[in-house]
Amino acid sequence: MYPRQQKRWHVYPTAEDFEIRVVRGILRMAREAIAVRGAFCIVLAGGKTPAPIYRRLAAARMEAEWSKWHVYWGDELCLPADDPARNSVIARRAWLDDSPIPAAQIHPIPAEFGPQGGAERYAEVVAGVDEFDLTLLGLGEDGHTASLFPGRDWGADPDSAEVLAVTDAPGACAERVSLSANRLSRSREVVFLATGFGKFSAVQRWRCGEPLPAAAITPACGVDICLTLDAFDFA
Repeated sequence: MYPRQQKRWHVYPTAEDFEIRVVRGILRMAREAIAVRGAFCIVLAGGKTPAPIYRRLAAARMEAEWSKWHVYWGDELCLPADDPARNSVIARRAWLDDSPIPAAQIHPIPAEFGPQGGAERYAEVVAGVDEFDLTLLGLGEDGHTASLFPGRDWGADPDSAEVLAVTDAPGACAERVSLSANRLSRSREVVFLATGFGKFSAVQRWRCGEPLPAAAITPACGVDICLTLDAFDFA
């Protein structure tokens, strides 16, 4: 059983407020990490929700020491490397392709090698990082996060693999690669992102203590959950 999750809820009235505050927080955490450790290791979320965040980061070109950023992903679909549905391609097109971050410091998950091959290769990459400075995560309508789905192994045990080969994900792409709940929890900061009424049910179940995959992310610092009002409070 994973530890009890400490949650801090941050609710914003509009999508614009949400995006501005999240980007401001990311840039602040980057400055603090670089000041203390000389580098900033960030794990990116997949899906549609973070794309506006990435576009705002692209616009903040003069506001960060990009040369000291190291970018990772929480999960990836097992599709060709240039497939537009891949999380890495979404982030590249919105931000990273035109970013000053050195290419050698951008670490997409090699999911084109399949679930097992991609997981084995990415485990070697993340083994070089003790703790991530910031992990961004989304929230699915079923309560999943990264590619950790209800009813599957989330890798929450302390001795779990750091990277999981996922072969039975629901939806159009069953094969994926995902960091485990245990590895995602090894982060100095974890921020969940949720927008839209479609996330309302999952948020309420999470608030009520249901054992959703999102609840298995248990860093020592707790988690910050950033939402738009329609995802949190239905009036």
